[in-house]
Amino acid sequence: MKARMNVGGNRIRERVIKFQRRAEKEGERRVAQRLHGIRLNLDGRTSGEIASILNVHRSNASLWLKHWQQYGLEGILEGHRSGRPRELSEAQIQQLSDILDSGPIAYGYGSGIWTAKVIAQVIAEEFGAFYHPGHVRKVLYQMNYSVQRPRRLLARADPVKQNRWKRFTHPNLKKNAENKGGAYF
Repeated sequence: MKARMNVGGNRIRERVIKFQRRAEKEGERRVAQRLHGIRLNLDGRTSGEIASILNVHRSNASLWLKHWQQYGLEGILEGHRSGRPRELSEAQIQQLSDILDSGPIAYGYGSGIWTAKVIAQVIAEEFGAFYHPGHVRKVLYQMNYSVQRPRRLLARADPVKQNRWKRFTHPNLKKNAENKGGAYF
C-alpha cells in the first residue's frame, strides 16, 4: 500500500497553522489534532508515523489525510453528528408541552408532581414513543423546561430549636464521635 502524502508549499503550511491555532483557541480539540496531522504529513510523515505521534489509530490518520486531499479544509472540520433521530415531531412536542403545563392532576394522576417516570408513561400513552426516564430530562431540557426539586421542610418545625441543633448539638455530636474514635456519618 502506497503511503498517502500531501504536498504543499509554505502558503498551505501557514494556512494550516493558522487554522490549527484558531481551532485550539476556540476549544475545537479534534479539529486542531487533525490539522496537526496534516502539518506532519506536509512535513513528510506517513499516516503510521502521524498516528504514533498523535496517539490515534492509523486508520484515523489515514482518513484525515484522505479527506484533506479530497475536500481540503472542509474535510477536516467537524461535521454535524446526527445521532438517533427524534421520535417526537414538533407538533407532538407542542402537545406534550400543553399536557405538562396543564399539570398531572388535570391529566388524571393523583400526585401534583411530574416525575421523569410519569412523563415517560405519558409519552408512551399519547404518542407511542418509548423513552427511558433518564432520557426524559434531555427532552424536557430541549423544550426549555427545568427540573424542580422540592425543598424538604418540616411542617411544624420550630426554627429556634432547629437553629440550636445546627449550632450546638450537631457539632458536639461530631466532636464526641471523633474523640471516641468512632465514625461519624
